[in-house]
Amino acid sequence: MSLAFDEACQAAREGEVPVGAVLVSASGQVLARAHNATIGAHDPTAHAEIACLRRAALAAGNYRLPGSVLVVTLEPCLMCVGALVHARVAGVVFAAPDPKAGALVSNLDAAALPFLNHRPWVLQGVLAEDCSALLKRFFLSRRKPA
Repeated sequence: MSLAFDEACQAAREGEVPVGAVLVSASGQVLARAHNATIGAHDPTAHAEIACLRRAALAAGNYRLPGSVLVVTLEPCLMCVGALVHARVAGVVFAAPDPKAGALVSNLDAAALPFLNHRPWVLQGVLAEDCSALLKRFFLSRRKPA
């Protein structure tokens, strides 16, 4: 999670929502790491999770990443959960819940939808306080004083 947190800090420095992700193989090797880039890339799909999956798939030469685990600083949204399912990622470890768009525990248990042919396991709360604080600081700094 510390690598994902470093990516989130880089996103904040770039003026992006501070979310970072790391994809790890079953053997513990880092396959890819990324952070949010939606603003800079002018791309609504440029979430940390999606960028991480794209990089890992290119490196692996395969769109399937079985046995891998995504470590991310914020609970994934529905788009990202869908991509994780299609990539056959084995599990997701996330730090902070996302009460607005989280799709694994906060608003929906998307990984348990009955029509899916793959369901990643989920672990939440790893380094949650630090990741939540980073997000809160970022959004406070973006608000205009009253």
